[in-house]
Amino acid sequence: MKIAISGKSGCGNTSVSGIVADKLGFSMINYTFRSMAEEASMPFIEFCALAENDNSYDIQLDKAQVAMASLGDCVLGSRLAIWMLEDADLKVYIYADPEIRARRIHRREKKPVETILQETLDRDARDSARYKRIYGIDTNDYLFADLIVNTNELDQFQVAAKIIEKAEETAKTIQTSGK
Repeated sequence: MKIAISGKSGCGNTSVSGIVADKLGFSMINYTFRSMAEEASMPFIEFCALAENDNSYDIQLDKAQVAMASLGDCVLGSRLAIWMLEDADLKVYIYADPEIRARRIHRREKKPVETILQETLDRDARDSARYKRIYGIDTNDYLFADLIVNTNELDQFQVAAKIIEKAEETAKTIQTSGK
């Protein structure tokens, strides 16, 4: 079974994907620009700036994620997972209000919430424009997902529990249909 989980920065995508993968015994694919920046021995901010002007970074990242997902049962957590992993058995979109996301990022990064909110909104706009330009994807159009979870008032364990419940239902459907 392949599970794709997408959400904007601060929604809990990485935390939730890790919990779901762990509870289901699946591999977690969390290969990101941060991973690529580390591989290139480059600061994350500089790497992102390069990617904004060169589509090959996004294309390389997305192809690598899909290739990793082809190896077996997995949870792919990324901004574009539900769009890129076309053969996912379960596509999940998680979201939260920008202010909530900024507070969550603040706990991790310790910068002022107002600064993080503006950086997050700016990053969302840049990411959306880039994905639209490269792939024609509108990341605000996620209603096709099998499960959509508002994480505003849920912690990562509550969100993961909802996804696991849906994954178990999906697995039963797959078994009975013989897929």
